[in-house]
Amino acid sequence: MDGKGTTPRPKDGFYETDSGGGEWVVPQRYQDLQPLGIGTFGTVCSATDTKEERAVAIKKLASPFQGVVHAKRCYREIKLLTHMKHENVVSLYDVFTPTEEYPDFNDVYLVMELMSSDLYKTLKSQKLTNDQVRFQMYQVLRGLKYVHSSGVIHRDIKPSNIGVSADNEIKLLDFGLARAKAEIMTGYVTTRHCRAPEIMLNWMQYTQKVDMWSVGCVMAEMLTGQILFPGSDYSEHIKRIVEFVGTPDDAYMQGITNTSARDYLSSLPSYPKKDFEAFERFFVGADPNAVDLLLRLLDMDPDKRPTAAEALDHPYLAKYHDPEDEPECDRQYDDSFENMEVDVEGWRKLVFYEIKSFVPLHVKRNEQ
Repeated sequence: MDGKGTTPRPKDGFYETDSGGGEWVVPQRYQDLQPLGIGTFGTVCSATDTKEERAVAIKKLASPFQGVVHAKRCYREIKLLTHMKHENVVSLYDVFTPTEEYPDFNDVYLVMELMSSDLYKTLKSQKLTNDQVRFQMYQVLRGLKYVHSSGVIHRDIKPSNIGVSADNEIKLLDFGLARAKAEIMTGYVTTRHCRAPEIMLNWMQYTQKVDMWSVGCVMAEMLTGQILFPGSDYSEHIKRIVEFVGTPDDAYMQGITNTSARDYLSSLPSYPKKDFEAFERFFVGADPNAVDLLLRLLDMDPDKRPTAAEALDHPYLAKYHDPEDEPECDRQYDDSFENMEVDVEGWRKLVFYEIKSFVPLHVKRNEQ
């Protein structure tokens, strides 16, 4: 079985429907499917979960078993989502396949919380007040504290990956690029305008601090309504960063192991390092504490950036900060499978097992 066959007759309790993105086969409990979007790795529809009486988002993964990379990505996404249980991180409600037997197994559907919007759409439609920025930033950092405590780096924090509910509640979305921290990390991550400089400078040994830089870029966009570093390519983007925050010191330059990147940085004009007054002049009208937090988040040296937990303790967020209500994950994310030498069929079997053994979140809570 190569994972490219046609879907057989659905098992009992399922029905076929045309969602606008091709044929879907879903449980009867999910009704009124409406297309939301089509991406590289899947199609998403909204639906009504008639059993739990709530709106949900259903993602049908695109050709999950067409190759080893796709199959492993499918397994990784399920493992990450089942690991995360936090109010500011999107929840995986269900994962299913419409076929009963393994030989017919081809399709994978993920059922998650449906967010009414995301921060990208919000910023396109309105100017946020200072307290809206504060409240949303608090929730982003609260979610990141949990994610980072599990040993995971999100690696793609940006406005479109921050879900916003009608009640202004925030949830981190899309863990497709997330990974556990490792000694060697890939540099091809994060949408460019939120990408931390150490990734682009090819250090390959970055930490959770890359997410903190991205949070700073998002916060700056929330305050101004504009992308802070809109570079169209690698060189322009690095140049814009240096122009804004200042030329890094010699110790930083020596830490760059990529010779061409270090040479490029050295070739740029020297710009003064920005201080609080310089940031305040740029972010006109912003809360001084917001400016101070931004100054700390947008430091080119990752060692000088705050962790999510440290950022939550910043005076800007004092109105909402409650250490007793900002939980860490109770266990480390297990990514030992990343080093497994498994073919497509092997990953397909692992995914099938995860689907069959999945326990919905509400069932787990009822058993506690």
